[in-house]
Amino acid sequence: MPKITVITDTDSSLPPQLAAAYGIHQVPIGIHFNGESYTTGLDIDDHSLFEKVDRLKRLPTTSAPNPSDFISEFEAAFEQGADEIICVCVSSKVSSTYSSAVTAREHFSGREIRVIDSLNLTMAQGFMTLTAAEAALQHASLDEIVALVEETGKKMHTFGMLPTLKYLALGGRVDKTVAGLADAINIKPILTVKDGKLDMLEKVRTRRKAIQRLLVLMEQSVHEEKIQRLSVFHANDSEGAAEMEALVREVLPCPAEIIIAEFTPGLSVHAGSGLIGAVVQTV
Repeated sequence: MPKITVITDTDSSLPPQLAAAYGIHQVPIGIHFNGESYTTGLDIDDHSLFEKVDRLKRLPTTSAPNPSDFISEFEAAFEQGADEIICVCVSSKVSSTYSSAVTAREHFSGREIRVIDSLNLTMAQGFMTLTAAEAALQHASLDEIVALVEETGKKMHTFGMLPTLKYLALGGRVDKTVAGLADAINIKPILTVKDGKLDMLEKVRTRRKAIQRLLVLMEQSVHEEKIQRLSVFHANDSEGAAEMEALVREVLPCPAEIIIAEFTPGLSVHAGSGLIGAVVQTV
């Protein structure tokens, strides 16, 4: 059977140790502050990201991997014995990562490289990538894996809560006056992923009510289906993530393991510190 290597990018939010356990390679998103560049997963994480943001009072820019980054990753995979590659990318609606991977593939004429636009992000993309890695370990064919990953992508339910609009205002995505007023009256936006993009779903007053609303939305999305995987993600709020995990276990028939994941800087810079959310994959 051909050896298949699975590659993704760091917007998948896959914890490094979990990715390593499955042999998944992650191409990093770049973060840029005042001419200084950092690499997600190497020299910057959510905690250090927001330390810099709060000190500098400005958000950094981000950069998707360019084709040469994927060329290097593909070359390394083949040199390490891969016969075929499957690459699961963050939604093309929010990043040029997918197009970079497609361009890189053109440099490997005659080699089997499948690039998938996940149309998802954070651990929804991560779960799609894990699905690919598990299927590869079971010696599924490349065509079978692609079909399975694409079908898995339709079973993702992603919800999140922002504790403040401060960071959206810093990035110019929300007017500063509007953000200040929303924070003054304790408005907490509820987010979801719709059509491949992070979208504002509702606005709820107080953090407690927003968390409760997240739980209701998760219950409704699952309905009577079985939960196959579940992850709680956060941006620089590990305590909030632990609280969220406990609450989720109270209201949903959860799998034994709930993966706690950092949102990761490439995504966190667009949402802000304190984001709490969850991804549910149904069967």
